[in-house]
Amino acid sequence: MNHTAEDHTVLLASLERMFPSTSKSKLRKMLTQGRIEVNQEVQHRAKHEIQPGDIITVLDHQKAIEQTPPPESKNTIDLDVLFEDDYVLVVNKPAHLLSIATDKLEMDTLHSRCVDYLRQQHPEAWCFIVHRLDRETSGVMVFAKSKHAKAHLQEQFSQREVHRQYLALVEGMPQQQHGTISTWLMEDKFLNVKAVNSKHPKGKQAISHYQVINGNEELALVEVEIETGRRHQIRMAMQYIETPVVGDALHGAETNPHRRLMLHAHALEFLHPEHDDPVRFEAPSPNSFNL
Repeated sequence: MNHTAEDHTVLLASLERMFPSTSKSKLRKMLTQGRIEVNQEVQHRAKHEIQPGDIITVLDHQKAIEQTPPPESKNTIDLDVLFEDDYVLVVNKPAHLLSIATDKLEMDTLHSRCVDYLRQQHPEAWCFIVHRLDRETSGVMVFAKSKHAKAHLQEQFSQREVHRQYLALVEGMPQQQHGTISTWLMEDKFLNVKAVNSKHPKGKQAISHYQVINGNEELALVEVEIETGRRHQIRMAMQYIETPVVGDALHGAETNPHRRLMLHAHALEFLHPEHDDPVRFEAPSPNSFNL
């Protein structure tokens, strides 16, 4: 689909005119997927300036993938790259893989794979941890390629400005189809997480909003958006409403048919550290989450 701009504006505004019934988040997703060209050049920035006469082209998803294949040399690393530019690397973490090495100095982690991936192009390349997912959790994670980008992103996480959506397959059906779970959690020196009352000196508030997508008497697929990023927050929240995450024996689950914790970081939305445009990335849920 082609469109010729008639006035001076920005790219996102032009897309809104082209697709008046489409939400901004979906339009931004089209940008991050490389589906928007301006004068035959792919543009990712929502605030890219558009001049009268510019040709805006919308590519279908498959064509966008075909036009931006990963370099052949990078295919040797077992890494699912969702997006990459000069500032961030966004990947889909598999279950059973640590985000970063612990005191045991594990060799194979998501971070080590990302560094290996980047160093195939630039021997001195590096990426910085911004946030983490539990070993058993899969889904979208962002790494920063510079200290500036790291600081910018971590500030957003600390200020609760990052939108994080998860999918959880839980045992049973929550009594309410949607709601907010607010608890207070404490993490000890052995990384064990315990529920405490709001007056506990080491307690930190954990706020989770959930929505049941579908389910039956035995299982439910729940979308969870978290305001805070506490360790085991969603697992504790699902235990609190008596529907533990499948595979989470630590918090009361009795089944584990897929031999993994059924928690998946589905979407991550933040302000890009270079141009402050909102960007959103999604990691497709594994087939095992389908009811």
